[in-house]
Parts: sequence; C-alpha cells; structure tokens
Amino acid sequence: MNEQPTMTAPNAPFKPIDFLPREIDVERRANGEIILRQRIPLSEYQRCIPLYLAKWAHERPDQTWLAQRRGPDRAWKRVSYAQAKRDVDAVTQALLDMKLTPEQPVAILSGNSIEHALMTQAAMQAGVPAAPVSPAYSLMSQDHAKLRYIFDLIKPGLVMVQDGIAFGRALKALDLTGVTVVHVERAPEGIASLAWSDLVATKRTDAVDKALACVGPKSVGKLLFTSGSTGMPKAVINTQEMMCANVVMGQMTRKRKESDPRMVVLDWLPWNHTMGGNAGFHALLADGGTLYIDDGRPVPGMFDETLRNLKEISPTYYTNVPAGFAVLATALENDDALARTFFKDLNILGYGGATLPDDLYTRMQRLAVKYTGNRIVFFTGWGSTETAPTATSTYWETERVGLIGLPHPGVELKMAPAGPKYEMRIRSVIVTPGYYRQPDLTAKAFDEEGYYKIGDAGTFVDPGDPTKGLIFAGRVVEDFKLTSGTFVHVGSLRVAAIAAASPVIQDALVAGQDRDYVALLAWPNLEACRLIAGKVDAPLADLVHEAAIKEHLKKSLHAHNAQTQGSSMRIARVMLMTEPPSIDGNELTDKGYINQRAALERRNALVERLYAATPDEDVIVVEG
Repeated sequence: MNEQPTMTAPNAPFKPIDFLPREIDVERRANGEIILRQRIPLSEYQRCIPLYLAKWAHERPDQTWLAQRRGPDRAWKRVSYAQAKRDVDAVTQALLDMKLTPEQPVAILSGNSIEHALMTQAAMQAGVPAAPVSPAYSLMSQDHAKLRYIFDLIKPGLVMVQDGIAFGRALKALDLTGVTVVHVERAPEGIASLAWSDLVATKRTDAVDKALACVGPKSVGKLLFTSGSTGMPKAVINTQEMMCANVVMGQMTRKRKESDPRMVVLDWLPWNHTMGGNAGFHALLADGGTLYIDDGRPVPGMFDETLRNLKEISPTYYTNVPAGFAVLATALENDDALARTFFKDLNILGYGGATLPDDLYTRMQRLAVKYTGNRIVFFTGWGSTETAPTATSTYWETERVGLIGLPHPGVELKMAPAGPKYEMRIRSVIVTPGYYRQPDLTAKAFDEEGYYKIGDAGTFVDPGDPTKGLIFAGRVVEDFKLTSGTFVHVGSLRVAAIAAASPVIQDALVAGQDRDYVALLAWPNLEACRLIAGKVDAPLADLVHEAAIKEHLKKSLHAHNAQTQGSSMRIARVMLMTEPPSIDGNELTDKGYINQRAALERRNALVERLYAATPDEDVIVVEG
C-alpha cells in the first residue's frame, strides 16, 4: 500500500480505543522466511453464527437489528431482534419442510436486504449453506456465463430473488429443473415461484431447535464466490468455525465494555462479498448492534442516498472505499448539520479496497477535531474470501494510512521472500478447508506446511521492528520488467501514483512489460474531475478531454517523478478511461482489487495507444 511519509494532520489526541497489545512473536528461518504470530491466544468462540441472533432476541428483543428504506415514501422499515428471530425460525421450518440437504445450497441473487439477511440465517439454522451471488452476474452481465457456471457448480435446491421481474432475465438463463424459486416482491413472469410472505407464515415446530442443535463448527455456513485471476468464480467454503473465530478475533483487537454503546452502522458493502457479508455483518450481529442498510453507493448519482441517510443516522463506526470518503469529506466540509450528526457518536473509521490518499486522511481528521476535539482512528485490515476474511488489522493508533496491520490472535503469517518483498501466506482456524467441489484447486492453494497461498505480497514498515506493521505490496504475479531489465513493483507504484494524482485518479492499471518506460491507464474520479474542471454536471466522456484535468495530472505526476529514483517508479504517460472495470471481463478480484493482468490484456488496444511513437491527444505525456 502507501509507502509515502506520514502526512501532516491536526495535532490532537485520538479518541481512545482499548486496542489489543502488539505482542508479536517473530520466527526467522534460515531460508529467509519469517513467521509472525500474536502471542495472545485466541479466545473461545460460538458454535455457529445464528446463536448470536438467538442471544439478542432473548436479551434485547425490542431493539432494532435491521432497517432499510422501503416504499414510495422511502420510510425506514425496522425489524427487531425478536421479530427477526420469529421470521428466521419460520423460514427455517419452511426449508426443513422442503427437505433441503447440505448438498443443496440456498442461492441468493438479491442485493442487500432485510429478507436476504433473514434467509441467510434461516439457511444456516437448517444446516444448508447460504450462497449469495453477486447481483452483477444477474443484472449487469450480458451473457450470464458466470451465473450459469455457479449454478452448475453448486447445484442449489432453492433460489431467492428480491424482485422476480428485475431478475427475470437471469432466471430464464438458468436450468431451474427441481429448483424452488422464492420471490420477495414481484413474482417472475413465466416461472413458478413461492412468495416470501408464505415462507414467513410457516408454523414453527421443534424441528427448528433440533436442526440448529446439529449445526456445529465444521458445518458449511456459506459458499462465497471469488473469481480472482482464474476467469470463473470459485465457491469458497466458509464453515461456522471460520466465521465465528473471525468474529472473536475482531472483538479481541478492539475491546468493548458492557457499558459501551451498541454499534450503529450505516453500510452498503455487498453481502455476497466477504467484507460486507462476514466482516461487517457478523461483527455487528455479535455486538447486538443496529444495521441501517444503505441503498446508496460511492458512485455518481447514488451517493446522495448515503448523505440523506447520514443526516438522520449517527454511526458509531463508518467504513467506505476511498472514492466514498472523497465525496463524503466535501459534503461534511460544506454542511455543518450533516457533520454534527455524522461525528456525534463516531468512535472509529474504516477504509478498504484501495489506499486512502493522504489528503483525504488529513481532511477527515480536521473535521473530526473540529466536531469532536479528537482525531478518529482509521482502521483497516487484510484477508480474503478464503480467510473469513480478516487475518490482520491495524489494532493501534497508527498515524499512517496504507498499513494492513499485524496478525490476529490465532493467525500464523508466513512471509516468504519474493525479491525485495515477501509473499504472505496464512495458517489459521479461519482458513477455508477448500473450494466447493474443486479438489484440484484446493490442493494447489496450500503449501507443504498447510499455509494458504493468498497470492498477495507485503513488506515491513521497519524490517528491524515488525511490530510497526505490514504494508500491502500488490499481487505477487503482477510485477514485470522493463526492457532495461528493471523490475517494476506494480502494487507499490500503483498506490503511490494514485496518491500523487489525488483526487483525479480513482484506480489505475500499470503498464510497461517489455517496454522502455511505465505508463498508466487510469479510471478518473468523476466528482473530483467536475470540481477541478468547474463543470458540475459534465459527463465523464467530456471531462477526460478537459485541459484542466490533463494539466493537473501532468503536474502532479511530474512532481511524483521528481521525488523518485530509477525508472521503475516514474510515470511517463497516462490515459484516462471511461469504461468501468468489467465484471464479465474478469477485471475485478473478490477483494475489489483490479486484476491488472486481465484488465491490461482486455484493454490491449489502449495500451498500444499509450506507447504509440506519436501519441494521440488522449495520451498525457508526463515525461518525454
């Protein structure tokens, strides 16, 4: 991640958090490998996730667990813990009546919704894996190839859709023979389906308790899908033990007292992804908090919904991707009432998906000091779908963005030398037993000592003092050589270039393999470009040609180049792209990280334009 020096931030103490001590054991091997372990042992954890729902339904029955805006007036629909438990038990009974087996997963095509959450818990209680599938495979894909592949792989016994009409085309692309279809809102046309309302009306029997009693640590709770760099999704087995252990790891890193306020979270992160569906959702459920489902997104035209929600909700914890924080910071700076509501109960901030640029960090901390008198710790972590997901996190008051922290209790992190950095591998109770019905891929995923080969690289902030933390250094397979023979370390260069060009660049592809110099294909930040160009409603297709935008990039990347040594860190050319990363084109990994190799191959025509002897007007020449 970011290897730039710490930026200047307001001189104020952090809002106090009771963090886990950094008691890290460091084992250095003769072959150069380094094993990091947290000396503090992992505490006991629950048998299965649904027991948390039962706990709070008993202890805090009337407290709101889930809320989501519904209907033409967009009022909040709220579900208490007690109501949720009743509905989950009813749906569990319905699944048991259908006689679904653990080999017949419940596929959920819906985006985040109250019903999605309840169905997931019900499937777990019935001993049937929940398999949330990215809505993009249904709604954005043109060929539904990945959706069909997933169905052929897992062979679900039931499919749930939020809106049968919206998902109708996707359903018709599938072979639904022997599969029960459940719709929440409108029934799909021409496809037999059951209404959600019928499921929640099912009369509960003691079969529900018997089924839940049979769900143990090794039971498969979820199948979560990842494409990574392989082209087609893999179904990652998430056992109850993996998920429950990861919950306790998070609780240990940031200790709470009984007197602390319960968590209040507004979140949009998709539940088909491990960060939203496991790390965020399970942490809140285990804490007995309240989750407001945010239908907004950090993209143009949709973030207004998030801002509307934040005018009513004071979160205790808030997380977003850097693009979201870029828009949020501007809104907070210009709306005193919004800022007061946002910071009223806020204890900690989180970010992921990319490094938070220094200027955004500074702006958010200035706002925090203005409205709370303290800085707010920015928290982040690292892991994957195969690790349930968080294996490391920043459990201390770091003043530096870009870290991925240190291992959690119960995690062994192997750092295997890979040139000037290390390949990171994980051995822990949170690591998946393998890929569903793909034993060949499972065997390849582990080394001879049983460490999961995640494929990510890292470096130490201070090689002499590992307790200062780790820095994400990209994917091991991304690095390449220039014609000069110089290695280009894509992960660190990508982050440094995005930070240098902030706020114009949102993400980028680093090109240059077997070329004379490094160049970028970059995705612009629409709102930032509009602000710099002074055109608040201009479309992206017009903004990429604006002289002010090109000049900003040229100057900022020229300044970046002036501070670097060697050709491997200098950017010679850059081109802005208007087509977003493609789902069908496999340009996004499961962690929201850009698949550099796949994207560069798919956009080869743009790469050739970048390196043309006589560049066209869309190519910004930083250095000749």
